Amino acid sequence: MSTPFSVINPTPADDPAGSSDTPEAYAQRLGAELLKLEGAVVVRFSGIAELGELRVPYALVPSRGVLAKPSKWRKLGPEGQLELVQERVHPDAMEELRRSVVAFVGKIAAESEDAGLDTRAFLSTLADAPTAVPAPQVFERIEQRLTHAIERQQEERHAALTRESINLAEYPASFEVARRMPRRFIALLGPTNSGKTHQAMEALTKAKSGMYLAPLRLLALENYERLRAARPHGKELKVNLITGEERRIEEGATHVASTVEMLDPHLRVEVAVIDEIQMLADRDRGAAWTAAVCGAPAHVVYLVGSLEARRAVEALAERLEIPLEVHVLKRKAPLTMEAGPVKKMRNLRRGDAVIAFSRRDVLMWRDLIAEHGFSVATIYGNLSPEVRQAQAARFRDGTADIVVGTDAIAMGLNLPIERVVMTTYVKFNGVDEEEIPIALARQIAGRAGRFGVHEEGFVAGFDDDTHYVMRSLMKEKIPPVPAAGFAVAPSIEHLHRIASVTGEQSLTRLFKRFVHNIDVPDGFFYPRITEEQAERALWLDTLALSVADKFTLSLVPISSRIPYLHNVWENWARALAKRKVCTLQRDPHDLARQNLQEVEDTCRMYSAYAWLSFRIPEYFPDGELAHELAREASERVDAMLQAQNAALRRRHGRRAR
Repeated sequence: MSTPFSVINPTPADDPAGSSDTPEAYAQRLGAELLKLEGAVVVRFSGIAELGELRVPYALVPSRGVLAKPSKWRKLGPEGQLELVQERVHPDAMEELRRSVVAFVGKIAAESEDAGLDTRAFLSTLADAPTAVPAPQVFERIEQRLTHAIERQQEERHAALTRESINLAEYPASFEVARRMPRRFIALLGPTNSGKTHQAMEALTKAKSGMYLAPLRLLALENYERLRAARPHGKELKVNLITGEERRIEEGATHVASTVEMLDPHLRVEVAVIDEIQMLADRDRGAAWTAAVCGAPAHVVYLVGSLEARRAVEALAERLEIPLEVHVLKRKAPLTMEAGPVKKMRNLRRGDAVIAFSRRDVLMWRDLIAEHGFSVATIYGNLSPEVRQAQAARFRDGTADIVVGTDAIAMGLNLPIERVVMTTYVKFNGVDEEEIPIALARQIAGRAGRFGVHEEGFVAGFDDDTHYVMRSLMKEKIPPVPAAGFAVAPSIEHLHRIASVTGEQSLTRLFKRFVHNIDVPDGFFYPRITEEQAERALWLDTLALSVADKFTLSLVPISSRIPYLHNVWENWARALAKRKVCTLQRDPHDLARQNLQEVEDTCRMYSAYAWLSFRIPEYFPDGELAHELAREASERVDAMLQAQNAALRRRHGRRAR
């Protein structure tokens, strides 16, 4: 909206000598207007800028056209006012403005025509610009409008090019080996302790070749050892272990156990087992299961998981045009909710699994239980797979009476648990504490009553509230995994394809284009990146790194929430940007000086370095040393947990005496 103003009506210019000139009359005689605005008195020049066939009217305040504030103008008096107007309004000033308008018109015309935009849509502002704004500012505003219009047009063009370059409806066809193979799916669905994984692993063991795709490094390691111990035809299997951080390669291997993210879509096998298929719905990792279902190059693919995944599995099989058999398995041992809560430490018993949802709470409960004379095994997410396996083994062989753990117990880890005791029903979701989902509650509870060890499993809350909530959750129906919207994560090929058609090199903007601009015809497959990846990309874009290096660094399995580990990650990224080699040094006294948390974090740091050593070996060359140091750190963590447990039990013994 223009600033309100009034035109100061000039007196007729009938005195050729100008003896009776007023500021108004003088300005009018030269073709200018003297305007009194709310905040200033200004002069405005009008004219037509001609450039070839282009004629652009303008009415603008020149750069020195703001004369004074109204109060100062009044103080000048008639003579001072006329003198000021004569100083600012003269043919040279008017010609200077005309030339600047012509030059500006030429510039805008060239830029808008190059972009295929209507020149007049931008230049029309010159005739009706706000009267309080000098010409240079009007020019700047028009340039900004044109720049934004060009950016919008470029954005629309790049979005269209991105849509043309990636069509998610064609996602399954990108797995060429699987697409060309005759495949069939066998879904083994049922609750925990229904024998579904055992049945699938038996088929994998008997196959001439196969792959097991695990949700966790721990499960990959556990089933790697299970396959190696099998003797299907009187001789041991040759098996590879492949996780993001570790490779155990055996010459002539016929089988492989790996994490699901490490699927090799080019390795043709007879049988593949995809474990925990309900993870298709996982917000952060579901894309790995989508890729596994679409791309596992096996003649028979076992889809193993909870019954809630049935609709999703059927929808995928139909979309991929692959025959599907669905087998619904029932729990082998009954699961019973105990009549009342545990309430007191003395009511715990051998074979219990006590569940908390944070490392701090796990260690607190470990201390409380050990101080009551129980030996305790400890399992939580920050521990390496080797430590979790060692702790689980102690509970399995009876060395530990009770296992205290997080929901890490819920997935895998075949433990002889008779009763699951929940210490709480709330879990931190990254933002707030909320009631645990029904599916997680049931999966944790289902670990009780291991078939072949216990005839029945039991579930209890430690306190009244937790017991009540768990009783309710055990009765509720688990919502099914959605039968559409299967997550697809960007690959480096996707990003390079987008970069090639848009020229974009910012990882943040490439991610945004992948999420918002690629073609998603019916929403059956849906693009997704994790929040952590998006946050990392913003920082990585400040470094002189290639798209490929930034993408790799965005995926490093290291916690951004732990300051020490986040700082290590940032240092690695800075070093890579400077093309400096990152090496590791062995310090035999380092671990001895660290507390438990620090040793755990050190172990995870070595594992993350090993992960990078497989992907950028020229700058992270000490992969073997990283494995060795990670093993040493794992052994140190296990020893510290044992020592703490023993010390707490000794304290209980002294009190008992």
